Parts: sequence; C-alpha cells; structure tokens
Amino acid sequence: MRPLFLAGGIITTGLAALGAFLPIMPTVPFLLVAVFCFARSNPAWEQRILDHPFWGPQVRDWHERRAIPRRAKWMAIGGMSAGVFFTWATLGGVFVWISLAILLVFGPWIWTRNE
Repeated sequence: MRPLFLAGGIITTGLAALGAFLPIMPTVPFLLVAVFCFARSNPAWEQRILDHPFWGPQVRDWHERRAIPRRAKWMAIGGMSAGVFFTWATLGGVFVWISLAILLVFGPWIWTRNE
C-alpha cells in the first residue's frame, strides 16, 4: 500500500501546484490529501508540506481545528466566482451551470467553517 499512497501524494501535490495558478481549481484540499498520503508513505514529505511558509499554516489549521482563515475564504470564493465568469466567457452552456453549482454548494460551506 505504501507505493500507492506515495503515488497519491505525488499526484495530489501536482494538482495542488496547478490549483495555485488556476482560478477554479483549489490548492489546499489537494494538499490535505497529499499530507494524508505522505503520512502513510513518506513522513519527511508530509513534514515539508506542514513546514511550508505559505501553505503549511493553512493545512495545519484545517488538520488541527477544521478552520479556514478569513482571507483564504475570500480568496477561495473569489477564485470560484472568477471561474464562473471565465467559464461563462469561454465555454458557456452547461459548463457555466456546473461551475455555478460548485460555487453555490461549496462557497457557503467554506464560508461557514471556523476561522
């Protein structure tokens, strides 16, 4: 199982890196999955994520207190809103409804988490 967890951690870390640059794709949720996988396969890499100066505090806040900082909430909801607009401007049709549904389901959920 260890190689599978290692592969999962590497893949989700890569997806988190993409999410840092794409407006509709999240970063921290993928890092949470990566930490989970690395805890079971490579604790040194888990610690590297937890010690990261920018992403580490957000991952630790969620892991320890199930909390999302207010600034991160604004950024997440703003990014999802930008994604809805981008989808509307480029793809339109059913895709904008999918993007809007993601915003309407996950936006309030994010906003109601502890700070």
